[in-house]
Amino acid sequence: MNLLEILRFAVRGLTANKLRSALTTLGITIGVAAVILLVAVGNGASAAIAASIQGLGTNVVNVSPARGGGQGAAARPLTVQDAHALVDPVGAPDVKAASPVVNTTATATYGQTSYDISSVAGTEPAYFTTTNRELAQGQLFTSEDVTAARKVVVLGPTTAASIFGTTTDAVGKNVLLNSIQFTVIGVLQAKGSTGLQNADDVAIAPISAVQNSLAGYGSLSQIAVQATSADAVSLAQSEITAILNARHGVRLGGTPDYQIQNSEQLLATRTSATETFTVLLGAVAAISLLVGGIGVTNIMLVTVTERIREIGIRKAIGAPRSAILGQFLAEATMLSLFGGLLGVAIGVIGSRFTISGIKPVVVPSSILLAFAVSALIGLFFGSFPANRAAKLRPIDALRHE
Repeated sequence: MNLLEILRFAVRGLTANKLRSALTTLGITIGVAAVILLVAVGNGASAAIAASIQGLGTNVVNVSPARGGGQGAAARPLTVQDAHALVDPVGAPDVKAASPVVNTTATATYGQTSYDISSVAGTEPAYFTTTNRELAQGQLFTSEDVTAARKVVVLGPTTAASIFGTTTDAVGKNVLLNSIQFTVIGVLQAKGSTGLQNADDVAIAPISAVQNSLAGYGSLSQIAVQATSADAVSLAQSEITAILNARHGVRLGGTPDYQIQNSEQLLATRTSATETFTVLLGAVAAISLLVGGIGVTNIMLVTVTERIREIGIRKAIGAPRSAILGQFLAEATMLSLFGGLLGVAIGVIGSRFTISGIKPVVVPSSILLAFAVSALIGLFFGSFPANRAAKLRPIDALRHE
């Protein structure tokens, strides 16, 4: 019996019960689609985070309070004076600018519209250049606005559209932030969402106004530092460390009450986290593939039991063991391959849609791997029923009722 005849018998066996065959392939289809789609979501999240961090610039250094408070009772908060001390041509020649930042949240009210802003940042004008935030309309606030603590605010496009219904008419209007009136003087260009945080849902105001009206005068959330160039980031970090250690009284070998991280370190940390997340998603999807494989075994065992007399007749008229084995292996593999093809199609189509704010990124290797695994599942999980069928003795098979 040649390969073509084996395949013909396999197709006939599968089409004899179309509904059961379709339901069997469904498990494989769901598993393959889940692997492709969930891995694509993980890769999409990683790409969005990388783009967001790289958008800050390769010469940005962030200083933030240390988790746990550094040296206990001796720990000091980061202050506006700390930020200004970092801009020292003598002590820190590789630091171009340093912007103190206070982050808080606020509820914006305009007429009958109320909107919760996820990030209200109080800072200084250099912050816009340091973080590569460009203006779409209006103007940015100035150092004079900071000195006078003027209640002016620059909105992200998402925030402006959510409050006013459009970004084109926001400039010049007054909005209440936690019942405090601020005047919108500008709208930023869109920067995009990472899926976990929307960089366009932001309001940026003079730090003095935010501290006076919204956040209070506690520790800064961070200091955004701009090095003179990407190559000078390491030198800038060393200079920042020396200045802050002196100001905060951190002894040699002591634990600082702040932490410094540049964009490359932040990218490495976030990338590691998203890779772990992607592996976890892939593992969850792989479990569904395993369940689909068990379903193939179950159905093939039922098929063998139903067709014992057929197997006995074929063996009695001279069908070799290899032909019986090949037929049932072919049936199991064809079920898995067909389910794999459908799963690939569903996974690729599904990846064209945005999921929870994340644009999935399909990796060709995940498609090949998922399809190959579906084929191996057919061979592996179909081998036991096929062997059971091939080992049947003709006389026993013919006696079976």
